[in-house]
Amino acid sequence: MAGHSKWANIKHRKAAKDAKKGKNFAQFSREVMMAAKIGGDNPDANFRLRTAIDRAKAGGLPNDTINRAIAKGAGNLDGDDTVDMTYEGYGPGGAAVFIEAMTDNKNRTAGDIRSYFNKYDGNLGSDGCVAWMFEERGLIVARPPESMDDDTLMLSVVEAGGDAMTKLGPDDNGFDDTWPPSILAYAIDTDPSALNAVCDGLTAHGIKVHSAEMTRVTDNETELTDANHITQFEKLMDAIESHDDVQSVYTNASVADDNDNQD
Repeated sequence: MAGHSKWANIKHRKAAKDAKKGKNFAQFSREVMMAAKIGGDNPDANFRLRTAIDRAKAGGLPNDTINRAIAKGAGNLDGDDTVDMTYEGYGPGGAAVFIEAMTDNKNRTAGDIRSYFNKYDGNLGSDGCVAWMFEERGLIVARPPESMDDDTLMLSVVEAGGDAMTKLGPDDNGFDDTWPPSILAYAIDTDPSALNAVCDGLTAHGIKVHSAEMTRVTDNETELTDANHITQFEKLMDAIESHDDVQSVYTNASVADDNDNQD
């Protein structure tokens, strides 16, 4: 469960999601589709698509499947009835949950998500019940050259159009094994509409972009203190993130440090 920082919350959710995606080609394919749908089918002009392709290839997704996912996302295949859906609700303890999914069967996906909330003492709500808590932002994970000091890096981020920069700790330096923990990385926050432009600007300054994506952040946290709520909430999140149609899950739940290490 996440701590109190917004980055820790995002990182925990993404780490859990990516671990499950490694076991499921369908989710890699949908991630590529979403990136192509939002930013176009040219990886050179769409950093989100480029990093989604890299993750899919690292997970073993065949090139033909990746190319088909790109074509479907860009609307270049006939007969594709995949649609974007969002689901909102409250987990045990009153923590908000916001879910983004892509599905070709809305009734099936909605039924599954509702069953998870019911099983783990949550409530699936109506559209808009928690969306207002989660602001959409662009999130870039990047690595500067070893010779670049922090002041120069910050100036480069500002010139590229980034809004904020956070140095990642040893446990957060990368989302896979391609970046050893000894290599520093930074999370860069951007306006969603400027994501590709900021990536281009960082690259022009010699800063390597590891990943670029849309995310959601919140300042409205709900701390879970009851042990049963914490256990049920973890089970709810695991069930949701394991669903093939789910792309991203966001929550405002936080757990005090003294609960983070409990079994």
